[in-house]
Amino acid sequence: MTVIGVENLIVVETKDAVMIAAKDRVQEVKAIVDRLKNDGRSEAQVHRKAYRPWGHYDSVDSGDRHQTKRILVKPGAKLSLQKHHHRAEHWVVVKGTALVTRGDEQILLTENESTYIPLGTVHRLENPGVIPLEIVEIQSGSYLGEDDIVRFGDNYGRV
Repeated sequence: MTVIGVENLIVVETKDAVMIAAKDRVQEVKAIVDRLKNDGRSEAQVHRKAYRPWGHYDSVDSGDRHQTKRILVKPGAKLSLQKHHHRAEHWVVVKGTALVTRGDEQILLTENESTYIPLGTVHRLENPGVIPLEIVEIQSGSYLGEDDIVRFGDNYGRV
């Protein structure tokens, strides 16, 4: 974004939104947030990019019964051992190496390889490498909320 020849404006750009406001009216952003909340919009509570102890994810697309995330896992880090009641996941490794626990098996995946995690399957994603692991995750199912996680083991004390 570029602005030229303007005065007394506040311009804020994030991956989620762009806000342009007169400097003397910037406090009115609270009214916008209140309206988003009243309309039940997720933007008031959830950001597109979410940081976790193991790295971060960026929700790049979502719709009815599907969501796509770009996930980065720090070297040596791993997500919790978990399962989901309402969604399945497809993982494609874009960069790095992934150690995937899927049920009773462990699979080592490298760039351009993928796996499928069926609904209800206990699974974990780990980065055993020395460079950040980047994957694309495609979720599909009847409910895709972050609260559809049953954790069995977590290095970061989450339940």
